[in-house]
Amino acid sequence: MARSQIKTMAAGSAILGAALLALAGCQGGTGGQDPKADGAMLADPDNWPNYGRTPGQQQYSPLDQINADTVGDLKLAWHYDLQPGFSVSEPIEVDGKLFVTTGHAYITALDATTGKVLWEYDSKTRERATSALHMGWGNKGLAYYKGRVFIATTDGFVIALDANTGKEVWKQRQFEANELRNVNGPPRVFNGKVIIGHGGADISPIRGYVSAYDAMTGKLAWRFYTVPSDPSKPAESKADAVARPTWKGDWYGTDAKRVGGGGTAWNAFSYDPELNLIYIGVGNGFPYAQAKRSPGGGDNLFLASIVAVDANTGEYKWHYQVCPGEQWDCTATQDMTLATIEIDGKPRKVIMQAPKNGFFYVLDRKTGEFISAEKFAKVTWADRIDKKTGRPVENPGIRYTGKKQMFELWPGPQGAHSWLPQAYSPRTGLVYLPVIDDAAMIGDGELGGNAFTKNMGVALQPDLDIPGSLKGYLKAWDPVAQKARWTVKLPGAWPGGIMATGGDLVFQGRIDHSFVAYDARTGKEVWSFKTQAPVVAPPITYRVNGKQYVTVLTGNGSSGAGVQSAMVRGYDTDYRLPRHVLTFAIGGKDALPAYTETQPVPLQDPGFRPDPKQAEAGGMLFAMNGCMVCHGMMANPGGAAPDLRYSPMILDAAGFAQIVKGGALKPNGMPGYPQLQDRDLEALRHFLRIRAMQAPAEDAAVKAGKKPAGPRVQAVGGV
Repeated sequence: MARSQIKTMAAGSAILGAALLALAGCQGGTGGQDPKADGAMLADPDNWPNYGRTPGQQQYSPLDQINADTVGDLKLAWHYDLQPGFSVSEPIEVDGKLFVTTGHAYITALDATTGKVLWEYDSKTRERATSALHMGWGNKGLAYYKGRVFIATTDGFVIALDANTGKEVWKQRQFEANELRNVNGPPRVFNGKVIIGHGGADISPIRGYVSAYDAMTGKLAWRFYTVPSDPSKPAESKADAVARPTWKGDWYGTDAKRVGGGGTAWNAFSYDPELNLIYIGVGNGFPYAQAKRSPGGGDNLFLASIVAVDANTGEYKWHYQVCPGEQWDCTATQDMTLATIEIDGKPRKVIMQAPKNGFFYVLDRKTGEFISAEKFAKVTWADRIDKKTGRPVENPGIRYTGKKQMFELWPGPQGAHSWLPQAYSPRTGLVYLPVIDDAAMIGDGELGGNAFTKNMGVALQPDLDIPGSLKGYLKAWDPVAQKARWTVKLPGAWPGGIMATGGDLVFQGRIDHSFVAYDARTGKEVWSFKTQAPVVAPPITYRVNGKQYVTVLTGNGSSGAGVQSAMVRGYDTDYRLPRHVLTFAIGGKDALPAYTETQPVPLQDPGFRPDPKQAEAGGMLFAMNGCMVCHGMMANPGGAAPDLRYSPMILDAAGFAQIVKGGALKPNGMPGYPQLQDRDLEALRHFLRIRAMQAPAEDAAVKAGKKPAGPRVQAVGGV
């Protein structure tokens, strides 16, 4: 490869890294608690009706027919073929019916014991979507309540379906189609209300909120705003009055395009029916740099916070902030697990979270009182959490505004724990964490050298090989002692979602095409199944007619190999890999059909001559238009869309324009971009043609177990 080509791609990756800002008893342990000790966690053990199964989001089932003694006889009972695309969602099951969402809010209802299709529902998201923000993230789950199945579409609809027929019962708009928001997190049904938030604060100055809809009628019951309103007007609520003093300067702005502050709550919600409190996990601010967002500093509530609200009214009760004045994409949108554990010799009702910032938190869930926090991954942004105040003790120089050089940050914006759920076993008293050790170089936006980084106030260089970075683990965390009881090193740096069971097993999918069960007390691998594709989605378990089943979706979707494609380098995540719903039971008799991998044919483009400026412009367009969400970082092999490095369409200017600008493949999930000019299309094609030149050497290096020959980039984001 010519030196000029390498230089071109290095520059492109630096630009892309900045632009991506736009777009996680045991011996010596606690001994566990009686699962019946916490009424808030109880649910019908036969079913898995909501994401996380119970309101406390434990990702735990008491079923124990499948255990250490019987797991050796766990076999595939049935499978169902999925189309290529997104398959990272957690299914739900009620009374022998299994409900799965894939792609763009496409739901399939299956017989939970045979895999027979009962009905299908297409939300028509692909036909309506107006941007990659609406196309690029798959739905992560569903909810069930009183004969209804609930889905939230990426373009802003909340829909109730009849669970028996798949017919629409009601439909509501969470936001308007022209707003730069999206929904990819699963809805929850708590207290007879459908709870849903939204994403989008990585790319636009929106004001975050959470909505509660009456599950039976669809009527909006309440809406909680996560950042304050216009300070020139009276406070709208108690929460507004609490948050306003923590923002400084002209943070709200007079230009309508600036109004916001961020604070989207797109994933994590929990509920305590005894306290009648719903807990909201709030995300990052916009812009990223606090100096841009809130001149003069301040904690900027309720960014990066856990907020408790009254389940009936949405009224603010308490909050705890994990990153005051956050500016590192520090979110609290990770699972919030409710449990009763023994603290200082007494049972304590707690809420536990391992957010992106690398500390594991234990709080009193009635009052929000800080109990403890310790590092569960490598952390450099803070030394510790002060035990008296509950606030982080930041390391000197960690705030980048005004710094003349980039510096190393652990964890990077990818987080030490992304959205993939943790699990808690009341039998072992341990929390099972999907952990990422990952870093990034971060600095003042002026160092990025382009308008985007200057506007956001932050520059990021995610293409550097930082020693020790890009590693993944499964850790069994003791929340009382605040330390790991055992650790398993995982392939890649994108660990799958986790489930724990009453059979003292922990199930987790892996990026190396494996579905694995571990002994919950020791971490010993006791069972595995080759899945033919990566497994990122969290599994579930249920019982029908006295028989226990375990179900998981295979495939890494956008979240595993689009935005996060660098996290899985060296492992096959090809779009063409077969994806399935896999269901297991003791004595199962099914088998997957044989799969033979076909090798893509390198493109022949002999007359092409790379131009550094053209490639840089194309790389920026690839990032800013969200192409990498489906097609992979730097057009690395993605998991939810074809590998563009081998697409003959990038050699055909007219055909490329029909697809990218004209939307010819919109029914397949590829949005059109009518705003792009001819020069933009040529820049994009130029960028992709360079990537096509590099593809054979890159792929050969991966297959040989070596570092890829092309640019090696890390992912950031999280919505």
